[in-house]
Amino acid sequence: MTEPLSPTTEIVVPLHQEDLSVSRRRTERIVRVHVETTETSQTVDEPVVHETIEITHVPVGRVVSVAPPERTEGDTTIISVVEEELIIQRRLVLKEEIHLRRVQRTERHRETVTLRQQTAVIERADPATSGTNGPASHQEPLK
Repeated sequence: MTEPLSPTTEIVVPLHQEDLSVSRRRTERIVRVHVETTETSQTVDEPVVHETIEITHVPVGRVVSVAPPERTEGDTTIISVVEEELIIQRRLVLKEEIHLRRVQRTERHRETVTLRQQTAVIERADPATSGTNGPASHQEPLK
């Protein structure tokens, strides 16, 4: 049997203490990266300027003492053509002028072009769980 406790008797209650232990371990992960390229079609619609030259021969038939130089009047470039004629004396005759005028024509140019975009596919697999769930897949577009 147990004895009754007296007021001066001391009771000792054992306490538990927990300790913390921290350690590190190396974990390997398998990472595979491959690039996927996708293509999209996009229409390009831009104005394109074509420039042509209209050539006009303008007969003149005027006698000149020297060959006239090339000149420009507005958007027309004038080139003089002379020839020598042998008559008792030699003289220059302005035979014709060639007028070159720039003509611009604007038209719409429409073309379908192929654009490519690459996406990186990153697959990570934890060696401990690779046999059960397989690799986890994550796609990130390349920038």
